[in-house]
Amino acid sequence: MTTTAQESAGTAVRAAAAAQARPPEGASQVRRHELAAFLRSRRERIAPEKVGLPRGRRRRTPGLRREEVAQLSAVGVTWYTWLEQARDIQVSVQVLDALARALLLDPTERAHLFQLAGAVDPTPATVCPSISPAVRALLEQFEPYPACVQNSRYDILAHNRTYGLLLCDLDAVPPEDRNCMILCFTHDDWRSSIVHLEETQRLMAARFRATMAGHLAEPAWKMLLKRLRAESAQFREAWERYEVVSHRSKRKEFLNRYAGRVSVDHTDLWLGPEPGPRMVTYAPADETSRERLEKLHAIALERGAASPG
Repeated sequence: MTTTAQESAGTAVRAAAAAQARPPEGASQVRRHELAAFLRSRRERIAPEKVGLPRGRRRRTPGLRREEVAQLSAVGVTWYTWLEQARDIQVSVQVLDALARALLLDPTERAHLFQLAGAVDPTPATVCPSISPAVRALLEQFEPYPACVQNSRYDILAHNRTYGLLLCDLDAVPPEDRNCMILCFTHDDWRSSIVHLEETQRLMAARFRATMAGHLAEPAWKMLLKRLRAESAQFREAWERYEVVSHRSKRKEFLNRYAGRVSVDHTDLWLGPEPGPRMVTYAPADETSRERLEKLHAIALERGAASPG
C-alpha cells in the first residue's frame, strides 16, 4: 500500500471512530421538538383566569398566548417563540424555573421539562426518594418531640406536626422557601423563635460554607447562595468571615409562641452512607421542656383536626 493510500485508510478509520463517538444525528433536534411540543401543550391547557389574566372576546388560542407566558415568566416574547419553534437556543436553569412556575407545572411535569432541556433542576423537589413511608412513620413516632428530614442543602423535605409549629407555621411557608438557611436569615417568625439568633446564624453560615465545598458547580447551591446574599445583610456578614464548622450535636433554645421557651438537644440521624439527607431530631433537655413540647404537640393535633380535609 502506498503512503497516500495508507494515509487515506487512516483518515477513514479515524472518521469512522469519530462518527461512532458522536451522538446520533438529530438527537438534539428531536429533544428540542419534544420540548417545544410539551411547552405548547402546557400553555394551551391553562385558562387565562387561572393566572389572573382577562379572557377577552377575541381570544382564539386555547389557553394562554405565547406573549402571556413570556410576560408571566419575564422572558422575551421572541425568545419564547423560538423555544416553541424548537430553535437551537440555550436555556438557563433560571428561565426554566420561571417557565415551570408560569405554566403551573406539577413536580412530575417540572422534572420532565428540565430533562428535555438537558438541565439540572435548581430548586428542591417536593418529593424526595429518601422520604419513604418508613421514614414518615419514624417522624410520627418521634412525636410529641419535633423532627424533620433535611438534605445537605438544608431544604426541609418532611416534618412531623410538632416541628411544623416549633419555629413558625411551617405549613404556611411556600415549599420553595422551606429551607433552614432562608428561614433563619429572612423569615421573621422563624428568626424571633431562635433565642441565640446571632450565634445560630454565624454557625449556620459556617456549616453551609463547609458543606458547599462539595457542591460548588451545582446550580441549586449557587442559586441558594445568590439569594441569601441578595436578601440578608446578616448572611453576607457571616459569609465573609470564611468560617467553616462541621455538623455536630448541640443544645438549642427556642421561644415558641404557643408553649414558651424550650431547651432541646439536637441530633442528626443520617439516612444513608453519604452525608446527604438526614433526620434532625430535638429531644427535650429538661422536664419543663418536655411538658411544653407535649403541649405544642397537642396544639398541632387540634389544628390538624380543625383543618378541612
